[in-house]
Amino acid sequence: QVQLVESGGGSVQAGGSLRLSCVASGDKDERNCIGWVRQFPGKERQVVAKIDRIGSPTYADFVQGRFTISKDNAKNTVYLQMNSLTLEDTAMYFCASDYRYCWDVKLNYQYWGRGTQVTVSP
Repeated sequence: QVQLVESGGGSVQAGGSLRLSCVASGDKDERNCIGWVRQFPGKERQVVAKIDRIGSPTYADFVQGRFTISKDNAKNTVYLQMNSLTLEDTAMYFCASDYRYCWDVKLNYQYWGRGTQVTVSP
């Protein structure tokens, strides 16, 4: 079992920044890949970025260098630094984990946090 708790969401003006945090606990073998996934109301979830146990990051194309995913193993925390936020970034952001590594084509997040809301205003 894995528990994931997100924090750091909030309201920010366009062009601003936020840093999301995901504190993970539980079976480390179930956390070989941790990703940030966002969901717009009424739409499918969209992977934003992911990072594996050795710290190799992967980003969605739409991030375009604005977001950075990182991890602090001592704190069991994965961060998502989001800069140059736009209205289109408004969504609920979830942290998720899988026992598979991030490069695995069968990656399928098994555990999810409750999410943290990010709202970007004009």
